[in-house]
Amino acid sequence: MERNNLYPIFLKAKHLNILIVGGGYVAEEKLTFLLKSSPDASVTMVSPLFREDTLALSKKGDVTLIQDDYKKRYLKGKHIVIATTNVPEVNMKVYKHCRKRSILVNVADNPPYCDFYMGGIVTKGNVKLGISTNGKSPTTAKRLRQFFEDVIPDNVDDLVKNLNTYRKTIKGDFEHKVETLNEFTKGLIEKQKP
Repeated sequence: MERNNLYPIFLKAKHLNILIVGGGYVAEEKLTFLLKSSPDASVTMVSPLFREDTLALSKKGDVTLIQDDYKKRYLKGKHIVIATTNVPEVNMKVYKHCRKRSILVNVADNPPYCDFYMGGIVTKGNVKLGISTNGKSPTTAKRLRQFFEDVIPDNVDDLVKNLNTYRKTIKGDFEHKVETLNEFTKGLIEKQKP
């Protein structure tokens, strides 16, 4: 069985400068999911043309649209870049420029040229679950996202908030707090078993 060696992290997109190269459907899809998960993300898009829906979507967030062909100067100050054009040569140029500058890059639908994947995401208040298929099947990630959205109870956020309040009242060192919370939350898993 092949292993998934990806390391999952949850980024504070508000503190990062993200660039999307391209203005077509794929670029719009990436922007849509990015803003859905991180509405306060700071995003720049560069493309000679933008879809009407992209123009409307850009007004809902901190999105800057630059109507131009890609040039490497647009990488200045960027932390993450997503290349979505339908011109492979442009995407490869973006990839090479990013690798030279140690900028994380994702060339859409081209796993060998991705430092990261944008997986399925389930959000219930403070609880966020990331789903990865190691770049093999976005459709499976989508189905798993739908499954977990149904399975995770809507009131899980109340539980998280209550446990956070309880955690603040526990006396003792870090190890004692962890043991107490582990014992307290053990029942949550046991109740879910058939």
